[in-house]
Amino acid sequence: MCGIAGFIDFKKVSSYDILQKATDTLQHRGPDGSGYEFFQTETAQIGLGQRRLSIIDLTEGGKQPMNYKQFWLVFNGEIYNFQEIKTELAVLGHTFKSHSDTEMILHAFEEWGTHCVDKFVGMFAFVLYDTQKNEVLCYRDRAGVKPFYYYWHEGLFFFASELKAFHAHPEFKKEIELNALAAYMQYGNVPAPYCIFKNCHKLQAGHFLRFSLDNKAYSIKKYWDVYDAYNKPKLDISEKDAVAETEKVLTKAFEYRMVADVPVGVFLSGGYDSTSVVALLQKNRFEKLKTFTIGFKNTDGTSRNNREGGHDEAPIARQTAKILGTDHSEFYCTIKEGLDIVPQLPFYYDEPFADSSAIPTVLVSKIARQHVTVALSADAGDEVFAGYNRYDILMGVGKKIINLPKPFRKIAAASLGLIENKGLIKNKFQLHSRIQKTRHLLKSPTYYDLMMSVTQDFSAAALQKLFIRPVTVLPSDYERHDIEAQYYDPLSYMMAVDYQTYLADDILQKVDRATMAVSLEGREPFLDHHVIEWAAQLPTHFKYKNGTKKHILKQIVHQYVPKALLDQPKSGFGIPKAQWLKNELKSYVEGYLDHNSIEAQGIFNAAEVQSIKQAFENGNTLYADKIWKLLMFQMWYKAWMH
Repeated sequence: MCGIAGFIDFKKVSSYDILQKATDTLQHRGPDGSGYEFFQTETAQIGLGQRRLSIIDLTEGGKQPMNYKQFWLVFNGEIYNFQEIKTELAVLGHTFKSHSDTEMILHAFEEWGTHCVDKFVGMFAFVLYDTQKNEVLCYRDRAGVKPFYYYWHEGLFFFASELKAFHAHPEFKKEIELNALAAYMQYGNVPAPYCIFKNCHKLQAGHFLRFSLDNKAYSIKKYWDVYDAYNKPKLDISEKDAVAETEKVLTKAFEYRMVADVPVGVFLSGGYDSTSVVALLQKNRFEKLKTFTIGFKNTDGTSRNNREGGHDEAPIARQTAKILGTDHSEFYCTIKEGLDIVPQLPFYYDEPFADSSAIPTVLVSKIARQHVTVALSADAGDEVFAGYNRYDILMGVGKKIINLPKPFRKIAAASLGLIENKGLIKNKFQLHSRIQKTRHLLKSPTYYDLMMSVTQDFSAAALQKLFIRPVTVLPSDYERHDIEAQYYDPLSYMMAVDYQTYLADDILQKVDRATMAVSLEGREPFLDHHVIEWAAQLPTHFKYKNGTKKHILKQIVHQYVPKALLDQPKSGFGIPKAQWLKNELKSYVEGYLDHNSIEAQGIFNAAEVQSIKQAFENGNTLYADKIWKLLMFQMWYKAWMH
């Protein structure tokens, strides 16, 4: 695990010092070592830089950039099945000098070319410079666990694990792309392949980029697509056999993520996803897994969730750990510790990012890093096995609305509008939001509209009102409709879209930056591509059955942990956003969303921002998410645009 950065400069105004400076902005991703290679060719300067977090082969044998014959490589991530591939390569005549997965990539590329990636099980972003063919290849893993940004403008191609590296190059022009900012206001992140800056992009998950130094141009090709898994017939299999086989697939994927030469731990939340990871890993081990749970306490020592009418998951995780026999650590953070993270967010997330659960994710990462160097989390369980609450909406009220005759829909929409306009529910955030979205769906009842209604915060009209200049909705994977008719069902459609959008652009970005900020390697066992390729072919009712989400995963977990312990309402891994914005963070809202500052900035309509702010201050907590997005952008803007 590490951070990588580098460039191809056809104007030849770069230098070794610039490469070193850019790479070293990523020191938090790799505190254990560094490496830089600078090449002068007839047409360009090429720089390859890496900051190393030693996980596999802690010796100098794993040092990067790594050279083999005509190839040079910088690599961020882990290839978990590298030993198996090395064995296969050895049979073909390859010999190795180290025990690293980095060296394996070089040999695999020599043997199989661009198809080598088809053999890799892991998370990765790597850049390979072929001095013989005079080309540079850039890869990103199938799910998008590891980030990869690139910039191409006026003869400079720049790449890095995080945007902050670009600011170290004097030729980088940091101009805001307004349409990308509009997308951020919609989703809370900038969806791939876009970026907040002009001429800057994210390499999409499952793609590779080939840059020809001779032609001074690049092309991008897809090598893996989740839709290929969904575009296959559903398996004709009994539920009993499906449970047994799913457990085998998961166990293999989870075990791969334990490969390391440093201590490994697991985040345990008390939910089904993390419990399944711990249960399936602990069952075959004599040594105890290290598990970690975080909870929040108010200043008076009470549980934050109990005060808000929810529940504290830490006791559930504690009981789960006791049943499974892990070496469990439980930590409670104060509200102040959470608030102290807020001013640091623009550094961790150097592109506007509005998922407030980044705060507890950073906190639990800091705690885990005191004990281990690698931590497994359980992200993607919702996307793979149908766990989100919005799937309840889809399978319940959504289906009913879509099948409702048009005259009835018009009457229902008008009735809800009457309730909303009378202001009877202005202080009930969730109810108000649901009524508003249900009204929209009644007017345009398709599964696409249903998905967007539970995904976006601003309508197209509201966006135009927010911005001073006109903005355009950028096409993205949210618009994909690639499941073939014979394999289509609404739930599979929404899960496939979530896998390529919300998972990659929000969840994985959140976890990568939070863990890497403290030099902790985060691993995602549910994101083994064999898991989604298997789960996509399972009959849909095995995943969502009679209103039960994650049905098949629950059947597996209940073999190890009593159902009564886990079948409780989840409070989520978040913060009391509206409460903080009204109280502890009120000074932030007042300062960063000040009318004169917004007006001077020249991006947003200052009057509209004040209108949103006023509605929130008057008790309409529906606007909390919009206020948070505006605040996170303004904090980012101050950190990176001045």
